[in-house]
Amino acid sequence: MANKRDELIVKYAAHLKDRFGVEPDMSLLKKVAIGLGPSIYNRDSANVSGTDEKELATVKNNFLIKKLGLSEDLRLDGAIQEIMTTYGVSERTKYRAVIYYLLTKKFGREEVYK
Repeated sequence: MANKRDELIVKYAAHLKDRFGVEPDMSLLKKVAIGLGPSIYNRDSANVSGTDEKELATVKNNFLIKKLGLSEDLRLDGAIQEIMTTYGVSERTKYRAVIYYLLTKKFGREEVYK
């Protein structure tokens, strides 16, 4: 029987395929989900609001800069906005794990999860 985390990872993979046309690297996706810890089980923290500036700053500062080790520059904001735009304004459920996975791939920082 699959556990809750595995069920969520399957859901994230479906979002990557359906919304982004991406065939996910399931090993990396699982590591991203595990890296988010218990936040993936809380509806509020499991999602990212595409219109909340504070939330977007958290993605940039806590994930891109601190976790992935990227330096502050305009590409970071652009990359986040690109994903939010692709997810679509009408999509209320923007999974944090999906966004972090896509950003990890975009910046080629998969080794952070090795």
